[in-house]
Order: sequence, then structure tokens, then C-alpha cells
Amino acid sequence: MTLEQLLHYLDYHMDQNFLDGDAGQTLAKARDGSHRDPIAAEVLVALMDGAGADSAETEVDRATAVKSIGPVRLKYMKDDAPVEGFRLVERTIVTIDAAYNEESLAAQGR
Repeated sequence: MTLEQLLHYLDYHMDQNFLDGDAGQTLAKARDGSHRDPIAAEVLVALMDGAGADSAETEVDRATAVKSIGPVRLKYMKDDAPVEGFRLVERTIVTIDAAYNEESLAAQGR
């Protein structure tokens, strides 16, 4: 799955707006700090860095996606972190799993 496909899936299946423009614009805004949601931007930057992404077309597998946002998750698990950050990261992980589950089932013709 490409990073672009994953972003579209997250944006469609979550209450959060991950996309801020097209996928390329969204990633650029996340990287430069102008994305409309700073917590989502942290998740996106972690995904890009974890995947070694230089574009929205970079392939990213499930393990890399989930592992790459681990540090963001730990940040929002701290006692003094905003609870909405923790909730967003947790929902993002569950939704990433769902995206790859659907991709796997589709590849198997189910």
C-alpha cells in the first residue's frame, strides 16, 4: 500500500481529517508544520520518516506503519499529554490495521 492510499483510507474511515489538500500537499504541510491538525501532522511525519518516504507514492507495509508511530504513541501515553492525542493515535493504529486487513482480504478475493 502506498502512503497516499493509507492517507486516503485514514481520512475516509476516521472522524479526523488527515488530508489537508491532496496527499502530497498533506505530507508537505505535515513536514513544514502548517497542517491544520498538529497531532495528525505528528503521526504523518512519523509515518513518512518510518517509511523513508520521499513522496506519497512510497510503499509502506503494516509493520512499518505501526512501528513508525510508536514514539508518537508513547508521547501521548504520558500523564501530562492531552487525552485527545492519545485517542487519535490509538484510533489511527486500529484504522491502519483495518486498512491492511482489507487490502489482504481483497488480494485473496474475499
